[in-house]
Amino acid sequence: MAWWRQRTERGVAPWVRTRLRTAPGAAVAFAVLVLVTAFLAAALPRALDAYETKGLRQEIAGAPPAATSVELSAPQPGLEIAQATREKAVRPPALEAVRRAALARLPAPLRADTMESAYGVRTSKSLVGLNHWLPVIDAPPRFTLVAQSGLAAHSTVRGGRLPIAAGEVTADTRKVEAAVTETTARTLRLRVGSVIDVDGFGGAPLVVRITGIVEPRHPRGGYWSAEPVLRTPGVAADAPVPPQFYWDAGLLLAPGAAPVLLGSQGQPELYWRFAPATDRLTARDVPGLVSRIASLEGGPELLRMREVAGGTAAVATDLETVVGSYTTTRAAITPVVAVGAFGIGAVAAVVLAMAGGLVAVRRAAELALLRARGGSLRGIAGRLLAETAVVAVPAAAAGLLLAVLTVDEARLLPAVLGASAVALLACAVLPVRAVVAHRRPRAHVERDDLAHARPGRRRTVAELTVLVLAVGSVVALRRRGASSSGDLLVSAAPVLVGLIAALVLVRLYPLPLRWAARPAARGRGVVGFLSLARAGRSSTVGVALPLLALLLALTTAAFGGSVLAGVSDARDGAALLATGADARIAGPGEVTPLPAGVAGAVRKVAGVRAVTAVRIERTAELTSGGAGAKEGLTLIGVEPASYARLARRTGLGAFPADVLKPKGTKGAETGGVLNAVASPDLAERLGRAPRRITSLAGDITVRIAAVRSRTPAAPGAEFLLVDAAGLTHSDPTALLATGAALDAPALRTAVRGAGKGLTVTLRGEERAALSDAPLQAGAERIYTTAALAGAGYAVLALLLSLLQSAPERAALLARLRTMGLTPRQGRRLLSLDALPQALLAASGGMLAGWATVRLLAPGIDLERLALATAAGRVPVVGASLRTDVWSLLLPAAGTVLLAWAVAVAQAWWAGRRTSITELRTGGMR
Repeated sequence: MAWWRQRTERGVAPWVRTRLRTAPGAAVAFAVLVLVTAFLAAALPRALDAYETKGLRQEIAGAPPAATSVELSAPQPGLEIAQATREKAVRPPALEAVRRAALARLPAPLRADTMESAYGVRTSKSLVGLNHWLPVIDAPPRFTLVAQSGLAAHSTVRGGRLPIAAGEVTADTRKVEAAVTETTARTLRLRVGSVIDVDGFGGAPLVVRITGIVEPRHPRGGYWSAEPVLRTPGVAADAPVPPQFYWDAGLLLAPGAAPVLLGSQGQPELYWRFAPATDRLTARDVPGLVSRIASLEGGPELLRMREVAGGTAAVATDLETVVGSYTTTRAAITPVVAVGAFGIGAVAAVVLAMAGGLVAVRRAAELALLRARGGSLRGIAGRLLAETAVVAVPAAAAGLLLAVLTVDEARLLPAVLGASAVALLACAVLPVRAVVAHRRPRAHVERDDLAHARPGRRRTVAELTVLVLAVGSVVALRRRGASSSGDLLVSAAPVLVGLIAALVLVRLYPLPLRWAARPAARGRGVVGFLSLARAGRSSTVGVALPLLALLLALTTAAFGGSVLAGVSDARDGAALLATGADARIAGPGEVTPLPAGVAGAVRKVAGVRAVTAVRIERTAELTSGGAGAKEGLTLIGVEPASYARLARRTGLGAFPADVLKPKGTKGAETGGVLNAVASPDLAERLGRAPRRITSLAGDITVRIAAVRSRTPAAPGAEFLLVDAAGLTHSDPTALLATGAALDAPALRTAVRGAGKGLTVTLRGEERAALSDAPLQAGAERIYTTAALAGAGYAVLALLLSLLQSAPERAALLARLRTMGLTPRQGRRLLSLDALPQALLAASGGMLAGWATVRLLAPGIDLERLALATAAGRVPVVGASLRTDVWSLLLPAAGTVLLAWAVAVAQAWWAGRRTSITELRTGGMR
């Protein structure tokens, strides 16, 4: 009869219940281990899904609505059609019918946000306003006439009323009503009751009376921002040279007045604009979304749209460009994340295997006795599987449930597979280990300690195979980088390096113990010799598995911590390059001089340590040829002493202040040639001879005295740095402030009080903004989890190893106490007994972590992981992996300290118990 169908005979306790009652503490600890590991295995793929989905949604939501909206447009009905039919086709009922049909034909996963979508009729070419009182730049203003649906739902009337279509409006109507936004009214001097004559309607102009001024309820939403001219007037220019600039604004007609646009020369067109809904969009929808957009723009889906909007209808959108930008960023980040995820997965698997292996070693005598008394491998494996599964399966299910509750908006299947894999591994380790170790009944157990063990051919071949894989993985990662998340060999590079280190340390482990045991044997005390002798007689499994788990965990923690340190450094550098100091105060474009009292007001703000005033001229020119050709550059006038201190403090192109002082003169104010500090490319163009520079600050002659790649005032530009005293106009256009703890609200208040139109850019705020992108933030959280989990598994591996050998050490201590061992000697013995393995693992872990970072650094690019691809950011060159000392030292030191603390605690606890008790209850030890 099968083992799982056997009934317990009367009077005989069930196997599983007996085992659980015998060691309830071990069962609970194993359940906790499985629960935590299953939670991590289930939460990781859900976290990947969640932050990728959030990143996609934010990428679409953060892009301009003009780029993300899907617009279906059609030209005006043909002139061959009857006038009444043409007018009927542009009235609201007909447009609404097309909208409903087109909405139903949008292919999944593309869905429309109906609240921000709109339809109507507009002039695709703006028309000239004829009134003389309208503001003029170089040419009269022009207007885009739009009869758009939903104006009442998307605006608040601030004056007058919304426009209406009085009577039946036709193409021949010449008087209509319109509304404008508050910004349009303020810019073009409009008010309720204003009448605008719009040209382009045949003989007589169209008379548009302003009946209402409205305020957009959601000005950044798709309704108003898909066509920004409806919300905010813009400055446009004609093609002639020189260009003629004019105001371009929008007039909002009543939807029922749409037929009047058919009589214009503004090329009227019908449109149905659909803002994308992102609430149900996930990262897994990206391939289908890109495919459907392509089909809408020129494929079968476009033909379906033309069935309802006309044979000449077209679909236009830049949504695929927005999604493509997201896809590029994700493709750069995912392989780097896969390296960390693979590492923590391998550590978790090794610790689970270690837990099962140590249990098998502890119960080796019991299993050998069962085999000697006729127990079959199938029966023993079945019972071991049953007693493990009754603990592991519920724990894995609880971990899965916890992961599902913790991380939402993600797929369930990957989480189920991850938790199932953990449960399967946890259940299989003990039975498989027992079957392999007890294939044949043995009358006695051979020695299995490190001093007696000799590596066989199979082990040597296996180790060489792992070495080849590790070398191939490192070479592949260094040559082509982490370019593909599906390349498991590349993702496993840190794990393979740690594995090689573990194999080497296991082979070398007996050597330092033998070397240390020789002088200890010649000493007078027995504690040192006994501890080293016991460490050398440890079982191979009892050393190899904990050492492997510790090294992988420490390597993973070091690699994860180094990635986080590299990301932090790159963001700090980017924030510094964006501001040049801790705070930057300037006017619009850093063009106009600052008010006189700004510098003094900034110096009085709490936390400000120093303020440096600079004059920045971005329109300076260098005469570069006999024909008078000009080359643009950025000229910066500074006070040498204070600016040199700023450059030295920020680390951006430090230089001695005397460099800017001409030799043999009294200074720059005497005129003549000015010494300058230039960027490398500009210095190469200028050469060493004096050159003439033209700028709004005055014409000067400069000679290059030093070359620096960056400078705080213009860290991302080609620059020429001179003494401001040599400029005709040296009034500062920007202030650079430094301080450890700037009071941002007080600083902004002081700047507002000193002048209008000034902006304050803080380094800390720029640094925080770089961490807001969901893709980068999610990847950083995963690496943080990997580093912490690696350190946690290292602690767990050490505790498992120490607890496995705890009964044996307690029995040894009890025997030695009967021979006269003092409590102090007992504490020393147990401390020295636990330290060799901990010290070896700590030193090996630090070495493996350092080697992993140094070997893999050329293939890991952290720039996409560290920085959001926001427009206007100064790129950081060299955002690469670097060794983080704290990530190496802290986990290793914690491992050694924990081992020592556990040993001391065990010695203290053993001292509270009598030797007779330990020896009587430790018969199997």
